Amino acid sequence: MGNKYLQILKNEFTFYRFNVNESIPDKVYNSKYFWIGKTNEELSIVCESNILIDNVQSNSNWSIIKIFGKLNFSLVGILAEISNALKNAEISIIALSTYDTDYFMLKKDKLKEAKIALENIGYKFKKQPNLQNLKSCLLTVCLQFWIN
Repeated sequence: MGNKYLQILKNEFTFYRFNVNESIPDKVYNSKYFWIGKTNEELSIVCESNILIDNVQSNSNWSIIKIFGKLNFSLVGILAEISNALKNAEISIIALSTYDTDYFMLKKDKLKEAKIALENIGYKFKKQPNLQNLKSCLLTVCLQFWIN
């Protein structure tokens, strides 16, 4: 896979369980990130914890880590490597996927330990861009261009 980068999503997440025939609450779509899974037994939703859904079974205080970059379908063993390192650190995870990449959830209080375990097997963590710093930087570049 070459460079191995991960990114911790900055928000906290909640895992919800619904009865199989319940509808997806509209407010879920207000979450910047969300996952929906449905089987013949249940409907599960993961979304940002600031999206409050009442009267359903839930489990809060989750962090999500993104495996950075587009993952080709022929790549094998990436989640196995990560889950094995975290298993050895006694950290439970839940895998989530999109078409392009994989993510995994872990309890927020295990984040520091997980980061150390993953860095020990060669992963590096990317920081999420700070939009305020980006705006300041763009303003500085524009001013310098205008002055020159």
